[in-house]
Amino acid sequence: MSFPSSHRRARLRTLDLPRSLLLLLYIFALLQPTRQASVFGERSLSTLSSDAISHLVSTPDPVKNVDPANSASHLSKILIPRPPDTENNTIVRTYIVSTLKALKWDVEEDNFIGETPYGSKNFTNVIATKDASASRRVILAAHFDSKFFATYPQNQFVGATDSAAPCAMMLDLAEALDPLLNQRKQRLEDGLEDDEDVADTTLQLVFFDGEEAFRDWTATDSVYGARHLAERWSTTYISPHTKRRLLRPSETEISTVEHLILLDLLGAPHPLIRSAFLDTAWLFDAMVSVERRLFDNGAFVYGNDQASSLTSFFLARHKGDGNYGYIEDDHVPFLRKGVSVLHIIASPFPRVWHTLGDDASALDIPTMRRWNLILRVFMSEYLALQPETKASRSDDQSSFESHRPVAHSELSLT
Repeated sequence: MSFPSSHRRARLRTLDLPRSLLLLLYIFALLQPTRQASVFGERSLSTLSSDAISHLVSTPDPVKNVDPANSASHLSKILIPRPPDTENNTIVRTYIVSTLKALKWDVEEDNFIGETPYGSKNFTNVIATKDASASRRVILAAHFDSKFFATYPQNQFVGATDSAAPCAMMLDLAEALDPLLNQRKQRLEDGLEDDEDVADTTLQLVFFDGEEAFRDWTATDSVYGARHLAERWSTTYISPHTKRRLLRPSETEISTVEHLILLDLLGAPHPLIRSAFLDTAWLFDAMVSVERRLFDNGAFVYGNDQASSLTSFFLARHKGDGNYGYIEDDHVPFLRKGVSVLHIIASPFPRVWHTLGDDASALDIPTMRRWNLILRVFMSEYLALQPETKASRSDDQSSFESHRPVAHSELSLT
């Protein structure tokens, strides 16, 4: 990812349209069916009980998959130099594919050739979908390649925060939510889901190849995998009878994406995450709410990381805030195609960014564990999953159902 200009930030541009055309567009928007807005726009998310949160906190162990000292962890398998079109890149991709296929997810390897400053290169995005027949999907994404350096020792760069750790977090999430997604699909097939619109949204994980620039970040030397996939999906129409149902006839693949949630530069201690876009501010707020409730539940107490010393990962939003502007990253090609984006990226960047110091020593296990828990609860509530609880077995729903997502004094918001 890159920050262009002296402020290292690219801002969204306002289109200079005639007022008459803006009025027509506004009227047209008002005439669109409200059902589409309720499905793709802001909506109320389910709130998990304290018992359900406790289940997600403990099952599976939220540390084992992101522990670089554990040779069997997902992170250890990814934490090697892995620029595009290299043997190591293939090793990491094969590991991601095999891990998700073992969970019986639908996995596609999206191969293409891209032109780079160093000639033609082979790239492969990995697209893993829990339920390929679902009408819609929410995407959680990160890039799995590491930055290319031509000479030693820079070519030993492993990109621990950029983005080995986010990829390991995604694999941890797949393992944690897989049985809950299976249960929800069964309830949908049995006609037991109250809200079929929500239940027919699946989780899709996208591991982008070629995010990093080979030489200097430009429109053509960056986000190779994302540019390819956004263009492909926006020009690919869905074949009849491949989905349970469609909202509109003649839908393209990209039109069935509810939101793209992009992770990047995570794993170092004390990240600061901003809300970049007004249309996903509600999702940002939902993630902040999850963090607060996990804190209240005592879930962040780990080792020497005591709750009383914690600060929020998120920069508080204020009334009247506008679009913050975007950091150039894999989401931009999708943003330009109209996809709604939540960008979870540390800003400022970790101090080790694009240096050999971005290795295992840059990572903080309590921080990564905390991210795993936030993602588990956040995505469970987005997808209306139902972790098994003591209350659900005894029909006693009084323990935490009415817990309200309010701020508390102990977890300080930056």
